[in-house]
Amino acid sequence: MSPSRGLVAVIDDDQSIRESLPDLLRVFGFDVLAFSSAAEFLRSPSLCNTDCLVLDVAMPGMSGPELQDELDRRGQGIPIVFITAHKDEDERLPLIRRGAIDCLYKPFSDTALKAALDRVFE
Repeated sequence: MSPSRGLVAVIDDDQSIRESLPDLLRVFGFDVLAFSSAAEFLRSPSLCNTDCLVLDVAMPGMSGPELQDELDRRGQGIPIVFITAHKDEDERLPLIRRGAIDCLYKPFSDTALKAALDRVFE
């Protein structure tokens, strides 16, 4: 078995995403943890070991951008690939400007996700 490329945390309130996306990320060679909310991730002991987030934009409670703000406030800059069901460039572009690696529209292709993660881990 080849060594892991890094730890990716998937944070999405959609259970189907939390169940399917980790399998794909493991195929890409990553270790993966899935969380149903930003708060759950922030309580996780894996927070400090996470190399990248695949993060839903719109979630109940703390949104993806709000989690990004909280991580910045704590000085824990983790690269983020946002995912969203809202196909809105007015939402996507500010996320990219604020430092997100990418913002992919659901449903996104395996190729698009792999390309974004390759930019994080190159």
